[in-house]
Amino acid sequence: QVLVVESGGGSVQAGGSLRLSCAVSGSYYQANCMGWFRQAPGKEREGVAGIRSDGSTSYADSVKGRFTISKDNAKNNLYLQMNILKAEDTSLYYCAASWRASCRENRILDYGTWGQGTQVTVSS
Repeated sequence: QVLVVESGGGSVQAGGSLRLSCAVSGSYYQANCMGWFRQAPGKEREGVAGIRSDGSTSYADSVKGRFTISKDNAKNNLYLQMNILKAEDTSLYYCAASWRASCRENRILDYGTWGQGTQVTVSS
């Protein structure tokens, strides 16, 4: 059974930084796509950043230039460096992985394996 566990969330003031980590275990194969998504209360889950096995990345317009996604292929781990955090970044952040051959790193429907989420709270 594949397990996805996020960590690194917390509370920070606006302008600060956080680094989220995601550990994927239980799979012999490297995921083809991995991504970070977030969902605030009363809002739909949205894509934040995604990365494919070839290293190509994509970001939501709202986080471009502030967030950086990276992965450790050897460990099937995923990271999200978040800088210059804003109050509107407050949300529950989820890590997801996909082994679909044709997955798109920023498409929620392509992901079938999700973590439980880690809370990020940014105070202004």
